[in-house]
Amino acid sequence: MNPTVRTRVEAQGFCGLDDKTLAELAPWIRWTYTLGTLVTLAGVTLMSPVVLWSLAAITSVGIFLPFHPFDLLYNHGMRYLTRTPPIPNSGPQRHFLFVVATGWLIAAGCAFYAGATTVGIALGVSLILVGGLASTTNFCIPSFIYNTVARRRTTPTIQRRAHSVEG
Repeated sequence: MNPTVRTRVEAQGFCGLDDKTLAELAPWIRWTYTLGTLVTLAGVTLMSPVVLWSLAAITSVGIFLPFHPFDLLYNHGMRYLTRTPPIPNSGPQRHFLFVVATGWLIAAGCAFYAGATTVGIALGVSLILVGGLASTTNFCIPSFIYNTVARRRTTPTIQRRAHSVEG
């Protein structure tokens, strides 16, 4: 397993996965980010507060539940086609991400609703870029911020195993 991928996935709160499971699951952990980014892209392209606010409502569910609703689409559908394990429940990093994304989507929608098209586009495109980064590289900026502020450090499982064997 690529240590960079492991570090980025664990930084999102998906810790304790063995190499085989992580190798199968790593591309699919991007599922929710990718779907959210695509819907955001549609909302910004259409300059539609309704699309952005609808996605905000969906995303806000992930704040309170141990998963995002888009995870359910994968866990109860797509994973049977890909023959991969389910996406694990969200950690605090992902819950923080959903808080940030919900607020960002509401703000972009409000900007379009108020006729502040330039602000709406700026907010929307910046969110698309953040989501696109997570969708393509597994590097999640809100998770990085959470880990920095909460001083939560993740150590790749490989290093933890090496330390436990040595100690």
